[in-house]
Amino acid sequence: MLRNREIRGYLALLALVSITGTVISCFFDRTAGAVTFLSLLFVTVISLAFTKWRYEKIAELSRYLKRISAGEYSLEIRDNAEGELSILKSEIYKVTVMLAEQANLLENDKRFLADSISNISHQLKTPITSMFVMTDLIRDENLPQDKRLEFTQNINSQLERLQWLVSSLLKLSKIDAGTIEFKKEPVNVKCLITKATAHLLIPMEIKNQTLEISGDENVSFMGDLNWSSEAIANIVKNCVEHTPDGGMISISFRETSLFTLIEISDNGQGIDKEDLPYIFNRFYKGKNAHNDSIGIGLAMSKSIIESQGGSIEVSGKTDKGSHFIIKLYKVVV
Repeated sequence: MLRNREIRGYLALLALVSITGTVISCFFDRTAGAVTFLSLLFVTVISLAFTKWRYEKIAELSRYLKRISAGEYSLEIRDNAEGELSILKSEIYKVTVMLAEQANLLENDKRFLADSISNISHQLKTPITSMFVMTDLIRDENLPQDKRLEFTQNINSQLERLQWLVSSLLKLSKIDAGTIEFKKEPVNVKCLITKATAHLLIPMEIKNQTLEISGDENVSFMGDLNWSSEAIANIVKNCVEHTPDGGMISISFRETSLFTLIEISDNGQGIDKEDLPYIFNRFYKGKNAHNDSIGIGLAMSKSIIESQGGSIEVSGKTDKGSHFIIKLYKVVV
């Protein structure tokens, strides 16, 4: 404690006051001088004891902060007493809780980033390896023309898959970073569904699937037409892929006082009960997923819908079809 300059100055001031007071008191009466000296000495001892106690508390807080800086966030220093030190302890504890939460978020982000990089690497590795193999085969001059054409078409298909993956990842990263400014303009749901399903009509026709659309043509919501179209398209595409030939996909929509409701259903393979909680997770592939599935379309739909203040749910059973429920709220809740 004595190493602190302010304490040394404080002691010097006390000594000066004590000596001065004692001398002045002795000038009038020796007994009064002795009493004054003892009183000032007693006050000095109490003051030093109190100062020492405060410095010990400050040193305790200093040790606490050092442990926090070392990553030990589980310490508890709050007390129910009053006073500046108690208030300081409470404020430090609040900061500690905040740092613990941020450290946890950073750890989760690091884990998510590592998992994402691993998943992306896996998704890129498979088609690239396949294209290398087919490229080597095409170099063979004795390869029949029909096989050469088949391999060329496969390479083109893999390139399209890679292009879609990279494009989707870029869109997701922009949504996560908050760099996309979603428009807030009236969107007619009938026009939205028409736009979202336009490029899926041919795959449906090839599989002899039926698309049923029902709802009031005047139903609308405030949102972004292009991004909402992408979200709906990914969901419908998922239904097309998991519905067998001759199956049916239905889209219905209506408006309530709270939200605009869009429901998308199919009578296909459905979703296993164990997969339901994870179906919107990135790169998650359920038990009924196709071999060429990447597991990013539904995740992107969820991000787009939630970024516009909406919500999405899914229900279904194996071999009983899937049922997606989208709610676009009139007021963000």
